[in-house]
Amino acid sequence: MSSVRIAPSILSADFARLGEEVRAIDAAGADWIHVDVMDGHFVPNITIGHGVVKALRKHTTKPFDVHLMIAPVDPFLQGFADAGADIISVHPEAGPHLHRTLQTIKGLGKRAGVVLNPATPVDTVAHVMDLLDLILVMSVNPGFGGQKFIESQLAKIAALRGLIDASGREIDLEVDGGIDRTTAPRAIAAGANVLVAGTATFEGGPERYADNIAALRGG
Repeated sequence: MSSVRIAPSILSADFARLGEEVRAIDAAGADWIHVDVMDGHFVPNITIGHGVVKALRKHTTKPFDVHLMIAPVDPFLQGFADAGADIISVHPEAGPHLHRTLQTIKGLGKRAGVVLNPATPVDTVAHVMDLLDLILVMSVNPGFGGQKFIESQLAKIAALRGLIDASGREIDLEVDGGIDRTTAPRAIAAGANVLVAGTATFEGGPERYADNIAALRGG
């Protein structure tokens, strides 16, 4: 398994100065920039659209890890691809045909991910593994930052690590929700190699970002 990557979620950044915040976490050692897109329908919150992603693209060369919490999701894939997303992850519940959605993402030249909510079973991805570059385990219910880590998801992470290893494919296993200095090593031990962290990255202000990221990585 590759070394652990940290993907700070800009959901916890200062939205009044998002460009500066993205540059700051880039300089602080972030591997990816995690972008949470919420529509107020699929999840009970509204965040940003592809116009903001496009505006932020010029502030970093780090991969944009775009998590689409919108339904229906298919009509928006092209827009986020064009805006500069590098990884586009979708929920199985956000469209009628997951396989087709993943094919579309790959056809746009992007890395494709599937997001599993706390109640979404592991075997949801069993028959689309050939199209996946990433599996994202939600260790909270999606929609808001700052929630508590759901312990039952550790077993899911471990099960998915087994599935990925058995497939022989290079698929990243990402965890998002309640990740901090305590839960990060537990998620890593279960098999995760990418951690999304909002509050734990941005707490303390820009002068703390590098230390925060290093602590999550285990440094």
